[in-house]
Amino acid sequence: MKKNFTERNGLNLPEVGRQMLKEWEEEDLFHKSIEEREGCPQFVFFEGPPSANGHPGIHHVLARSLKDTFCRYQTMNGKQVYRKAGWDTHGLPVELGVEKELGITKEDIGHSISIEDYNRRCRQNVMKYTGEWTDLSERMGYWVDMEHPYITYVNKYIETLWWLLKQLYQKDMLYKGYTIQPYSPAAGTGLSSHELNQPGCYRDVKDTTVTAQFKVTDQVPFDAMGQTVYALAWTTTPWTLPSNTALCVGPKIEYVAVKGQNPYTNEEAIYILAEARLAAHFPATKNEDGTETAPEILWRGMGTDLVGLHYQQLMPWVKPCDLVDDQVVDRTAEAFRIIPGDYVTTEDGTGIVHIAPTFGADDAKVARDAGIPSLFVIDKAGDTRPMVDFQGRYFVREDMRPDFVEKCVCEAYWKHSGDYVKNAYDPKYNKDGKYDEKAATKDMDLNVVLVIEMKEQGTAFRIEKHVHNYPHCWRTDKPILYYPLDSWFIRASKARERMMELNDTIHWKPESTGTGRFGKWLENLNDWNLSRSRYWGTPLPIWRNRDTREELCIGSLEELYQEIEKSVAAGIMASNPLKDKGFVPGDMSQENYDRIDLHRPMVDDIVLVGASGSKLTRETDLIDVWFDSGAMPYAQVHYPFEHREAIDQHKAFPADFIAEGVDQTRGWFYTLHALSTMIFDSVAYRTVISNGLVLDKNGMKMSKRLGNAVDPFGAIEQYGADPLRWYMITNSAPWDNLKFDVEGVKEVTRTFFGKLAQTYSFLAMYANVDGWHFEEDEIPVNERPEMDRWLLSCLNSLIKDVKQCYEDYEPTKAGRLIQTFTVDQVSNWFVRLSKKRFWGNAMSTDKLSAYQTLYTCLETIAKLMSPIAPFYADRLWRDLTSATERGNKEQKESVHLCAFPQADEAIIDAEQEERMKLAQQLTSMILSLRKKEQIVVKQPLQKVAIPATDAQQRERLEAMKQLILDEVNVKEMEFVEAEGVLVKQVKCNFRVMGKKFGALMKNVNAAVQAMTQQQISQLEHDGSILLTLASGDTANVELADVEIFSQDIPGWSVANEGTLTVALDLEISEDLRLEGVARELVRSIQSLRKESGFEITDRIHVTIPASEDNARCLEQFKQYIAQQVLADSICAQGTELKVSKV
Repeated sequence: MKKNFTERNGLNLPEVGRQMLKEWEEEDLFHKSIEEREGCPQFVFFEGPPSANGHPGIHHVLARSLKDTFCRYQTMNGKQVYRKAGWDTHGLPVELGVEKELGITKEDIGHSISIEDYNRRCRQNVMKYTGEWTDLSERMGYWVDMEHPYITYVNKYIETLWWLLKQLYQKDMLYKGYTIQPYSPAAGTGLSSHELNQPGCYRDVKDTTVTAQFKVTDQVPFDAMGQTVYALAWTTTPWTLPSNTALCVGPKIEYVAVKGQNPYTNEEAIYILAEARLAAHFPATKNEDGTETAPEILWRGMGTDLVGLHYQQLMPWVKPCDLVDDQVVDRTAEAFRIIPGDYVTTEDGTGIVHIAPTFGADDAKVARDAGIPSLFVIDKAGDTRPMVDFQGRYFVREDMRPDFVEKCVCEAYWKHSGDYVKNAYDPKYNKDGKYDEKAATKDMDLNVVLVIEMKEQGTAFRIEKHVHNYPHCWRTDKPILYYPLDSWFIRASKARERMMELNDTIHWKPESTGTGRFGKWLENLNDWNLSRSRYWGTPLPIWRNRDTREELCIGSLEELYQEIEKSVAAGIMASNPLKDKGFVPGDMSQENYDRIDLHRPMVDDIVLVGASGSKLTRETDLIDVWFDSGAMPYAQVHYPFEHREAIDQHKAFPADFIAEGVDQTRGWFYTLHALSTMIFDSVAYRTVISNGLVLDKNGMKMSKRLGNAVDPFGAIEQYGADPLRWYMITNSAPWDNLKFDVEGVKEVTRTFFGKLAQTYSFLAMYANVDGWHFEEDEIPVNERPEMDRWLLSCLNSLIKDVKQCYEDYEPTKAGRLIQTFTVDQVSNWFVRLSKKRFWGNAMSTDKLSAYQTLYTCLETIAKLMSPIAPFYADRLWRDLTSATERGNKEQKESVHLCAFPQADEAIIDAEQEERMKLAQQLTSMILSLRKKEQIVVKQPLQKVAIPATDAQQRERLEAMKQLILDEVNVKEMEFVEAEGVLVKQVKCNFRVMGKKFGALMKNVNAAVQAMTQQQISQLEHDGSILLTLASGDTANVELADVEIFSQDIPGWSVANEGTLTVALDLEISEDLRLEGVARELVRSIQSLRKESGFEITDRIHVTIPASEDNARCLEQFKQYIAQQVLADSICAQGTELKVSKV
């Protein structure tokens, strides 16, 4: 017995998702989609690893929908698409989460908790939410292998990272340097420049600033007349003033010395500053008579005239010192001088820059060039450190070397020893790991305290609030410091040009990101700060002797094993810990690798031997977690130790496609590109989509704090994954920010999925009544009615366009094309105009053609939409094919195993599509006129008149004449000469034309107003017209410059759209009125049939209310009404409309 089409009650997309997911799991469909493509060309996809110790958000639905769309499409396109999930398991997200959970800070690690126990906790914590990520991926239909993910903390992964680092080391691309680097006290580690350039890291902050006055102690190049001379310098970071050792002037900048008065102490003095900044600090004073008196200038000169002048230390807390042969040496005599610097500007401040070499790269350089010492603290280990420690506070006594304290630290320092330079770092605002930003902002920070003290001491000239852009840590959201650090760097700048060359070959979506945000980043690329002073991460595989400078960079476990053996032989290590744990070099089994742990503290305990016999200890740094993720193409296959051919033979590298959020532009996208360029001289990916942010409906960033975050699980449960995916992909281009609004999801459900489900239900209902199962041969397209030929032509054009969109990585355009075709062409046009073809009892050729055409469209739509909306597409495809023999053509049980549709060029008839498009346009215009005049469509009208201005347009409309008349319920279509019927007017668009014609605009407007009907027709036809102006000039007026509209004719209503004009006759004769009554009766009877639960084939008796109108209506239209409603009898009696079965 043949199976009927499944008829479904209502549309429950969440339930469709659950049902299909269950069927996929039972069929193991994901793995089958890969296995069935064995031997086919591969499409290489890289999955960016999320951090599994955080919850997934609604933005992950967008990112994963994009990735899934193209992987599904390429599978249908005949490619084998492996997609391996990954977990980013190292770094700050994990460590900060564990510290918050344990109620500790970085300083507690190694004290109240051992490094081993801490890292064990990190290993447990990092996979905390993998269940949520897996659940979300499954429920949204994201096909990715989560059973065998790559995990960045496993030993095989780390070994590949070490091998990559060894390659860089051997290329002289890895070096150690002591430089000023961005440092996050809240995270306890330095940061790389690409981390500092993540979106949102630079923020506007309002800080207390001070213009400080530095007392000059040398003879100045002018007569000071016995008065004190001050150099004025402005800073946004008063907490750095105790570390000041120099002032910097621009050699080519003009400076002045003026008489003035300190506004706080009223001290009369002479002040030096840039002349360009004079008015900002010493404005002219107004006299009683209204005149102004400018400040008295005692001297003008260049910056070079000031270079070499000494000044008094502003805050004598600590003396500039150094260690020479382990002895503390006072270097005060070399400090506190005015020095030159080309980077000084006069855009703000005073034109004199306060220099604290320990807190700025530019400061450090100019100071070093001028021989100015830095102001350091010497800690107990004998290392020179900035005055601020790694926790963001002024050093405390117990952390300083005693002889340094005795010789260099003044009593004034201890007042603020231990004070945090920013409230954000202070533990009292970070209780239980939660930052109380409101309290921290409300309370006075150290900047305010210091400037108040300066005001009291007479060293502050001006105190004010200032808004400026300041960098923040990408993980803690707290401000960073610039700090001198011993760090290992990758010499990325050496490969800058090659990175730029290869970037030009990458297909960026959007292109502007590749040339702009990413391209400009590469142009200004700095070396990559690789070091992280943390505990949970990939250890830097470099062993070093600080004294002899001997180094070993280890590139494999086998190499480490052999080097340990040498150390044991030299008597440095008692035994080989790898051997002790049973590790066997060369054995690639997982069991062998699981015997050891390459994290701290195990690797820290390994001491190697140098060529000279010296001990080599491991550099305690970890490597930047972005290196971990950037190495995933190779580390996920344990290259080069296993699967070497996958990389070397380009089977799994480079990626054909990757996609992540815009925040990865200078993160994962960069590190992938940098490593592949520097090590393999290749791109890491050929195409990349950088998707935008998901904001709330008002364009605000989503957050739990604001209460505007959308729960992805709740959204899928309530609306279903398909409408969520469809909405997010079709609402706006993936690279644009999406303003997420649940009303949009509801609209997609109603307008697209609802119309599609209704269309399938229509087919299923009539097919089941007729017992149609598509068993017959297909009717040749050229033998089908024009409506069917047109729809199949549109369908094949759609296949062609959608395929091109998918190939161009334009999913938004693809989805919109599919939706427009489904709603406008299939549901609202073909089905509506073809309903009568399905009604008859006999299975005519016309009826078969209608069935076959509609079925083919629905089956093809299911395939086209399946990459974006996988659940409903498969449900629709299975419902269609299970009731016909069509599903056996490809022998596939799911749409996701089918081949992507191929367009049949022979079926595409562009002229036919244009004819129907024109018919639809004219229909829409006439229906709009009806609405405007408040005449319902059921009321027939007599005539529509169309000016015959274009022969091709007339020919097309003649061909579609009857279809249009039937659709708009008008009896006649007449083509008339425009001049005889319609009067058109032209109106200038002054905003556009004013820019174009300038002073001629007045004359141009007069000429446009004077245009004849013939000239207007010429403008419409040709698209432009040359007008002669009253001034004798000529003006070329284009169609886009003006608005053309038609005047209404008495008794007619006129509409104009582009080159198409239509006039609708509004006169309603008595016969037309009665026909309208008949059509309204048909509508009422059909509604009553439906309410009564009658089958569509049931014959009925009809009783209509008795009235003069109804009686006259039956005289003329009884047969028409009976035919439309399947009535065996109709009579007029009583006051109610009644129907009953025959």
